[in-house]
Formats: sequence, C-alpha cells, structure tokens
Amino acid sequence: MSGYVLAIDQGTTSTRAIVFDGDMHVAGKGQKEFTQIYPRSGWVEHDPEEIWDSVVSTVQMAPRDAEVAAKDIAALGITNQRETVVVWERETGRPIQNAIVWQDRRTASYCDNLKRQDLERLFTKKTGLILDPYFSGTKLSWMLANVKGARTRAARGDLCFGTIDTFLIWRLTGGKSFVTDATNASRTLMYNIAENAWDEDLLDILRVPAAMLPEVRDCAADFGTVDPEIFGAAIPILGVAGDQQAATIGQACFAPGMLKSTYGTGCFALLNTGADMVRSKNRLLTTIAYRLDGETTYALEGSIFIAGAAVQWLRDGVGIIGSAAETNALAERADPTQEVYLVPAFTGLGAPHWDAKARGAIFGLTRNTGPAELSRAALEAVCFQTRDLLDAMQKDWKNSGDDTVLRVDGGMVASDWTMQRLADLLDAPVDRPMILETTALGAAWLAGSRAGVWPDKEDFSTTWKRDRRFEPDMDEKVRAAKLKGWRSAVRRTLSEG
Repeated sequence: MSGYVLAIDQGTTSTRAIVFDGDMHVAGKGQKEFTQIYPRSGWVEHDPEEIWDSVVSTVQMAPRDAEVAAKDIAALGITNQRETVVVWERETGRPIQNAIVWQDRRTASYCDNLKRQDLERLFTKKTGLILDPYFSGTKLSWMLANVKGARTRAARGDLCFGTIDTFLIWRLTGGKSFVTDATNASRTLMYNIAENAWDEDLLDILRVPAAMLPEVRDCAADFGTVDPEIFGAAIPILGVAGDQQAATIGQACFAPGMLKSTYGTGCFALLNTGADMVRSKNRLLTTIAYRLDGETTYALEGSIFIAGAAVQWLRDGVGIIGSAAETNALAERADPTQEVYLVPAFTGLGAPHWDAKARGAIFGLTRNTGPAELSRAALEAVCFQTRDLLDAMQKDWKNSGDDTVLRVDGGMVASDWTMQRLADLLDAPVDRPMILETTALGAAWLAGSRAGVWPDKEDFSTTWKRDRRFEPDMDEKVRAAKLKGWRSAVRRTLSEG
C-alpha cells in the first residue's frame, strides 16, 4: 500500500490540505482563505458552506501539487479549529445558521449566569474546563434558543451538532458517519473526560438534547470512507484530532512533561501529564491530549486568544504594516528605551485570567512611539502571555520542573526575533522543528499509523528533528523589569482591575 497520507487542516482563517509521502515529508499542498464574519462587536461567525467549499478545493489542489492520484492516498487525517459550533439538518445536511466561532463572546452573560448558580465547579470537575464563551456548549445552547424551532427539532432528532471535524466527516462520507474524536469532544463543556462519555447532567443544564450529539471515537480510528464522487477515490478517514492536540502529536510530545506551544491566530500551550488528570489551581484547563487504543492521555492547557491576530490587527486594523513579515525587522530596530506594552484582549483574556469582559490596551506610549515599537509590543505580547502560562503550569504540576524545553510551531515561529525573545522571557530553551507543518503532520500520523503505512508512536518520535534551539540570553534584571511592566499592564486591563 502507498505511504501517501492526506491531511485536512481546517483552521480559523484558512483551510489547508497537505499530502505527505511515505517518509513523512510534505509532497504537495493547497490553501484557501475564507470569510470572517463579524455580525456584532464580540461576535465571530463562519459560513459552513464556504468552509466546505474550501475543503473540496484544497483537497483537489494538494494531490495535483504532489503529482499523486487520489487512488494512491492510503488514508485521510483531519485536524480542525476547536470549539467552533455547527448545527445542520440530519435530512439535508444544510446548516441552520452560520457557525459560531471559538473566538465568539456572545454567551458571556450566559456563562456569568451559570457561575452565579454556582455551577462552574461542576462543569470543571466533569470536563476540566471553565465556564467561558470560548467553549462549544454555551454556543450550542444559544443557537438552540435563538434559531426559530431549533430546540424542538433537535429534541426530535432532526438536527445534528458538531465541531468542524464532525461536519466535515458528515459531508465527506455523504452523511454516513456522524462521529467525532475524544479531543474535540473534550472541548464542548458537555463531555466527561474521566468517564469518556457525554454527560447527562451537563446536557440538562445546557438544555441540549443527547439525540443531536455524535459518537465519540479514539483519535486513530475508523471514521468512515470518503465518497469516491468527491475526490475520485474511496479514501478511509482514519485520524482526527483538534488542532492543538494534533500539533502536540505532530511535535511527538508523547512523554509526560513534554510541552509544546502553537502560535497561529491564537496561542495554545499543552503540557503532557500522561494518565494523570491534573486539576489546575491556576485557571488552566485539564483536557484530553489524545486517546489511542482506548487509553486516554491528559494535558494541562493554556489558551491565549490573540497571538498572530495581533499582527493581523497591525496590518488590517490600523494599517501600520503592509505584511506580517515586516514585524520582525521593525521589532529589531525598535527604540530599546521605550517600554511599550500591548495587551491584546480584543476578545477578552484567556488563561490564566479568563476575563471575557477585558478589552485590549496599549501602555507606555510616547510621542516617539511608531510602527517599530508597536510591532515589538505585538510580538512581545505573545511571549509574555506564554510566560504566564508556563508559570501556572509549573505551579500546578510537580513534574514540570525548571528544565522545561518548549517545542514550538505555527506561523509566528518563522520569526527568529520572536523566538529569541520568547526564550529570553521564558528563561528556557525554545526548540523549532525541521517540519513546521506539525498540526497537519499530527493528523496525518494518526491516519497513517492506523492504516499501517506509517510508524508506530515510538518510531515516529525518533523522526522528530530540531531546526534550531533558541537559548535564553537576557540579563535577569532586564527580564524581571519587563515582566513587572507586563503584569502591571495586564492588571490595568482586567475588567475588575
């Protein structure tokens, strides 16, 4: 059987498809952006049909680019933006409204109401999550309450709920497979991560009918077969994981204590804690890292809503740069005497603060502040936020010692300046891998190993190779002063600060 594996990486701003060859190298790719919809302040939506069209387009592009026929692809893996909610008609497959994106904050007051009922501890105990608009459950509840007739139709079994992976699998298989994997289920506020099952108590609180929920499977499993009319071959779908968990797998972070951080639209750091389901005392999330052969591996996760999106804001929102790539050179020549801090709480603050009402702010502006200083502040904000996550992880888990090495991936890691500043502010080494397509690689490995054409977990780990290690090289007094300034800026940004 061919060793070619196709991965669909359905992200927040674009969809990519990548063909990997038998040596796990990129053979071909396709990418297509899609529309970001902002109906109101704090609301973010996607058109599921446009996402589907982008998947069809890119999956046709990638094999052409690789000069590989669809029949030569052994398996398909899917990774996706997590927490984004789609509801569609079981009969027609037609969505009942736009998808509500993970960044959307419309359910902030609903989350506050649940907290006032002292329900957050129950949700956290069962799901490892906190009550925040970020997660799928309150978005789904809002949709059922606000789309005419939706709750009644859902109770009858006429509607299907899914995160993006489930919606794509449904479409790819012509409606034959209604499934998800454990990592995506673990992000919904409705899945008990200790029992690995949908939780009836939480469904009752959120008023979500169980009839609309998909079956949950391991990350490497049989998720169905692609309808041959779509791509010209009946390709088995054998691997699924949410994007951050897929990146954890792609970085070969299989051993407890290993840590990765992905820098895309947002930033997400996951610390493998093995079979130990660590309960955070520092507002981190306890989540499923992956489930293989029925065995669950857990992680501590810190979620930052705005990372690369801050650079996009400099480009598209205020127009001070023409492209994201310019920020590296601008940051290098920024005035070192100006300490400018950007707290990018454009859609609230994520871990470890979880303040849905916080909004972005810039501190330390002078008459001489310009594009260079603002670019540096945007890049440094990602580094400062990562430091906050690492500090919380080290407080939460005794096995995450001071010898931490951070494996990084995502679009921002191409910036040497940013990675060096990250190592400086973490006071820890940062490893950038040879293969930067780690999210897609993780999904591909799940599918390829399940198909028997790629190596097992242990052998896959030996294939991971480092491109460069960034060692900390900042004076301790300078680091301490910068961290003090950052923490002061965050305190003044919090809604109750």
